[in-house]
Amino acid sequence: MSDNENNISRRKFLKLFGIGTAAAAATLTGCKKPKSNEFPNDDYTNQTEPPKDRMTYRVNPTTHDRVSLLGFGMMRLPEPDEGTATEGNVKIDQEKVNRLVDYAIEHGVNYFDTSPAYSGGFSERATGTALSRHPRKSYYVATKLSNFNKETWSREESIKMYRNSFKELQTDYIDYYLLHAIGMGGMEALNARYIDNGMLDFLIEERRAGRIRNLGFSYHGDIKVYDYLLSMHDKYKWDFVQIELNYLDWEYADEINPRNTDASYLYAELKKRGIPAVIMEPLLGGRLANVPQYIVTEMKKRIPENSVASWAFRYAGTPDGVLTVLSGMTYMEHLKDNLKTYSPLHTITADEDKFLQSIAEQLVNMETIPCNDCKYCMPCPYGVDIPGIFVHYNKCKNEGRLPHNNKDKDYDRLRREYLIGLDRSVPRLRQAAHCIGCGQCEPHCPQNIKIPHELHIIDKYVEQLKKGGKI
Repeated sequence: MSDNENNISRRKFLKLFGIGTAAAAATLTGCKKPKSNEFPNDDYTNQTEPPKDRMTYRVNPTTHDRVSLLGFGMMRLPEPDEGTATEGNVKIDQEKVNRLVDYAIEHGVNYFDTSPAYSGGFSERATGTALSRHPRKSYYVATKLSNFNKETWSREESIKMYRNSFKELQTDYIDYYLLHAIGMGGMEALNARYIDNGMLDFLIEERRAGRIRNLGFSYHGDIKVYDYLLSMHDKYKWDFVQIELNYLDWEYADEINPRNTDASYLYAELKKRGIPAVIMEPLLGGRLANVPQYIVTEMKKRIPENSVASWAFRYAGTPDGVLTVLSGMTYMEHLKDNLKTYSPLHTITADEDKFLQSIAEQLVNMETIPCNDCKYCMPCPYGVDIPGIFVHYNKCKNEGRLPHNNKDKDYDRLRREYLIGLDRSVPRLRQAAHCIGCGQCEPHCPQNIKIPHELHIIDKYVEQLKKGGKI
């Protein structure tokens, strides 16, 4: 929304964000050792322990909750080690989840974000199991009305989903409750999911009764829906709003995808109304931790001891209107690194902001697929691993390892590496060739990716690689 009068330029970044707090370094996720190809730019071999008493906190102006700036996103939970028996179809290692949650709480984290849709539908249960081992007043739990499917749009089914969250989370009140992913499907979906069935009025009554302490929404997609709900702030009294904010989306979200909206606009609209912002995707699904090597070198020159991802986390935590920054922590190493970043936070300086915006300008021209690996598109009815295919392609693109011209001296090596890497990360029966173009995945994508179209392009690219021809 670069032409919007409320949009914020880079020059206004520090002034608007209210810089003046303090902290240090971070990355994404936290039990087993990270896979070598997930975050290759940082070495955690000699990682030091984060402090236990220096977490940065922000205060919610409505309920006066003192919330940790690092929030634990329970979307990508650790899975059992290969060969470990699991109960039914639950692919979550509860012991690992418990260890991560215990460590996070011990080091000052008190905000935990889940959803009925996360981790194959089992995230709320795993989150409730882990948190219920701690005093209820020691943490804030956030969950959502994830009634995406039309089968759940009725008042009866939506209330059933709402009440089941209390059961799974083992609680009699929810601290932060969200209308999940408003904007997906436009005003029509908003009306069907929350307005026409009376669910929004129902949730407001639940807040009045104290079963919901803070009511808000998470935004993806149609900006008209976002603007409409904010225009109704006097009526609904939003306690918080969850938005995507990072140094790439700040000014370039609409260039990456024309249907997205720059974070500068989203944040400004909340700031002028005094609504706290909860931040999601500070790393863009890991893409801002897997930047090209020449960018890694520049970051390490500036602060050698900090991780690559810490730059993105510091950026997301700098605005004073941000209540908490969510990180989907699957590995202990990444949890520790995130804790260091916010214990306490060292806010982004004017010079560092200029540096990050120059990086954003370079990244936006790389033409990667804007997949955040959220897995909302899954499961595919034909077994295609959609995010796995996109993540592999983006990784090779970011690292400058996509083979193109068979006349290039490195073509054979890059061709072999791409194909072998694809087979290792995505089984052949789950690769793009098996997409029939049904389009069932597309309406669920928060980034509005034309998924079948992109899969067919990648399939054609892979077939050309197999033939050894020029791309």
